[in-house]
Amino acid sequence: MQRLQAFKYELRPDGQQERQMRRFAGSCRFVFNKALALHKERYERGQKKLGYAGLCKLLTEWRGSMETAWLADAPVHPLQQTLKDLERAYSNFFAKRAAFPRFKKKGQRDSFRYPDAKQIKLDQASSRIFLPKLGWLRLRLSRPVLGSLCNATVSLSSGKWFVSIQTEREVEPPIPQASSAVGIDVGVARFATFSDGSYLEPLASFKKHEARLRRYQRAMSRKTKFSSNWKKSKAKVQRIHTRIGNARRDYLHKATTAISQNHAMVVIEDLQVRNMSKSAKGSAEQPGNNVRAKSGLNKAILDQGWFEFRRQLEYKLAWKGGMLIAVPPHNTSRTCPECGCVSADNRRAQAVFRCVECGREGHADHIGAINILARGHRVAACGEDVSRARPARAKRAASVKQEPAEATPSSHVLVGAP
Repeated sequence: MQRLQAFKYELRPDGQQERQMRRFAGSCRFVFNKALALHKERYERGQKKLGYAGLCKLLTEWRGSMETAWLADAPVHPLQQTLKDLERAYSNFFAKRAAFPRFKKKGQRDSFRYPDAKQIKLDQASSRIFLPKLGWLRLRLSRPVLGSLCNATVSLSSGKWFVSIQTEREVEPPIPQASSAVGIDVGVARFATFSDGSYLEPLASFKKHEARLRRYQRAMSRKTKFSSNWKKSKAKVQRIHTRIGNARRDYLHKATTAISQNHAMVVIEDLQVRNMSKSAKGSAEQPGNNVRAKSGLNKAILDQGWFEFRRQLEYKLAWKGGMLIAVPPHNTSRTCPECGCVSADNRRAQAVFRCVECGREGHADHIGAINILARGHRVAACGEDVSRARPARAKRAASVKQEPAEATPSSHVLVGAP
């Protein structure tokens, strides 16, 4: 079994290397914007869109032109990879997977990629890496690189340079060490509630730094734009954002690692986070309702990192030989797992569940996790499409074969059940 994996490290370049990397990132940004402008111009004229091969021919002309001769100082492969990124962005737009490509700005996601592994050399014993037209760079080798090199991406984040090294290697087909299944209901008050009753408290890293971030942003807004003091204030704001993101990713990695190690099957809700966190402001003609409350909810949803939580669970379970199942989220916290009654009156409060038919009581998130696990069992047992399936019940079962929702042992990172 072949595994692709990336290893990211902080670079420690000298002054000359750092200036070169900024030039290379600027060259890639210029090529991307110039190609995007050309695409727009050809579209307005009704001409056919140039493909990657046509853009590479133009890139050769740009590198040889007197006006843009400085492009020849940058390695050609990262420039070509920039054109590939633009081609991929166009394909995603026409496939309705992403918005239309936007022009890149200086200081925002500056990066460039070396695709040829033959041009990259890694000396792990001396903690250094060789990149074309940069030479040997020192790096903080916090963990060993496993596998053979595929490519390397250099990026700038909050004033620090990083390199992400993608490798491939052959591994044995994974065999799950655990045998239990668990359903997970994600939320705002509780980050993740499990079907066995345990739960994870939210980290809320953005909320912890929100006051300080607001103070620094206010100070930056009072500076003259692009002045030296403005740049210093902007660097402070960027450091806070970096600290927020690092804390969130660290929390999610620890949680998903523990879950993937302790469970062979994990069932979650198929949430459309982008739609759930859309603004309710509306337009001038049709203003929205409860805009302030919806804005606070959107901020809390994005602060939890639900999509990243699902992404990490997916690949970590695959590495462990486990399975991730996503089921529709409708009525998971309004359905009684005992009698199958579905009613909005079952959940009169945010956290309180009480069935109007059989009287079953419990935390609404816990009830939702139990129902999520039950739906996952039906999908795993008979491949059922539960998008329109009614809750399991003796007289109106959603499928012929219904697996019971069993309690599973809790992970060591979980908070005890209430």
